[in-house]
Amino acid sequence: MIVYEVNLEIDDAIAEAYRAWLKAHVAEMLALPGFVSAEMFERRDPKPTDGTQALTLHYEVIDMDALQRYFDEHAPRMRESGLRKFGNAFRATRRVLARV
Repeated sequence: MIVYEVNLEIDDAIAEAYRAWLKAHVAEMLALPGFVSAEMFERRDPKPTDGTQALTLHYEVIDMDALQRYFDEHAPRMRESGLRKFGNAFRATRRVLARV
């Protein structure tokens, strides 16, 4: 099992709208082949930058092949969706983790 981690820093001004959009976005991700589950966390430490909120999503993906298919076939469209709606009012970083 692979964990695809997405770390978000969201400006307070859009936080409510972003969280509403994010629920639908996560549901769309979970409809993709190989995505098994998602868990959302609010980061408490280190504290987010003033004026922002920090969230981390962990998506469980069955294997690296499924995640690579996401990167190749869906990631540009999925990422563009948030950028079109919220511009630079949020930032995202990503990591890929494998359980040991």
